[in-house]
Amino acid sequence: MIYGYARVSTKGQLRDGNSLDAQHDSLTEAGCTEIVQEAFTGTTTDRPEFDALLDRLKDGDTLVVTKLDRIARTVTGGCEVVRSLLDRGVTVRVLNMGTLDNTPVGKMMVSVMFAMAEFERDMIAQRTAEGKAVAKQKPGWREGRPPAEVDMEEFKRHVALVKAKKEKRRDACAQLGIGVSTYTKIRRRLIDSGELEG
Repeated sequence: MIYGYARVSTKGQLRDGNSLDAQHDSLTEAGCTEIVQEAFTGTTTDRPEFDALLDRLKDGDTLVVTKLDRIARTVTGGCEVVRSLLDRGVTVRVLNMGTLDNTPVGKMMVSVMFAMAEFERDMIAQRTAEGKAVAKQKPGWREGRPPAEVDMEEFKRHVALVKAKKEKRRDACAQLGIGVSTYTKIRRRLIDSGELEG
């Protein structure tokens, strides 16, 4: 069997020709006899349709995707899935890269992908370390993210809406551009200083 897998994030799914329709068309043209598709946000790791497809794939089957990042959110994660499938006798075809199988050429391509993933990870770590070393030389440097800048009047307005049950706390946080923990800290600080009622 030749299976196709299409995935999009629900945000910005029409960018870069990665919409479900575009992927479905490409996979159909590639000869897929069955296409599995799903959508989820970029922060979600649960992929029930893909996990179910992986369980069904057997020796001699082919999995086709338009790009490697359809399989996983990271190159490393994608490589791990590919290697696992190849070990099971499943051929993986990435339309913008080529066919990956247990032939010497297929194994070489996987090795190159792993090497590039490791190189990318090492370069990111090196740039992060260099950036931190430079930052430490600046006056007033401290570890961690800078404190969130929040318009206090706008913050108080949202707190009032949440208190009156006219807005959910997570929606207030989204509007303010802060996380729930930051919201809680600022609210507690304002209550302690007497600027807000508890």
